[in-house]
Amino acid sequence: MLTVALPKGELLKHSIRLLQSVGLDFSAFLESGNRQLQILDASGQAKGLLVRAQDVPVYVEYGQAQLGIVGYDVLREKRPQVAQLVDLQFGYCRMSVAVKASSPYKLPVDLPAHGRVASKYVNCAREYFQGLDLPIEIVPLYGSVELGPITGMSEAIVDLVSTGRTLKENGLVEIATLYESTARLIVHPLSYRVNIGGIHQLVEKIRDSVLTAV
Repeated sequence: MLTVALPKGELLKHSIRLLQSVGLDFSAFLESGNRQLQILDASGQAKGLLVRAQDVPVYVEYGQAQLGIVGYDVLREKRPQVAQLVDLQFGYCRMSVAVKASSPYKLPVDLPAHGRVASKYVNCAREYFQGLDLPIEIVPLYGSVELGPITGMSEAIVDLVSTGRTLKENGLVEIATLYESTARLIVHPLSYRVNIGGIHQLVEKIRDSVLTAV
């Protein structure tokens, strides 16, 4: 039986809607009061796992799920051994460098050498500043990253931005974009190669559904 890892949070409703369009119904995950983390789809053809977005590629990489839906930002940070098959065209956001609006830094290269940048995306932030040949201390934060510059703990942050409202409300502005992110369909490479559960056909249906929606 095919198992699909679905992300909790912002991408879940879109993911379920997409899978419904190709005949897999995991809408029970959206029912109020439902606490199940594993369900069969309505037709009994496949199983769904509801996990944290950061854990989706882990379940796929280790073979507990053959397919998964996750943001490109997670893939860039985690770098799992999975195959990306389809850009699903929803969940748009961007990874940005932001500073206090009152700061003198207008570009990332203006930041002081050995200054501090707060981020939950430690690998992406480190790689970016290494590419600029700018020595920076990356401060790992996993809550309200915006507090880094506000409290003076860091000169800047690297974080996901969608509308920019949170930055604006906290007096921060973007000064650079590292990359843009959307939801991606990922697959366990061996499962795809041997076509477990008719995975090839399902992937093609998903690809067609995305193209039709665009």
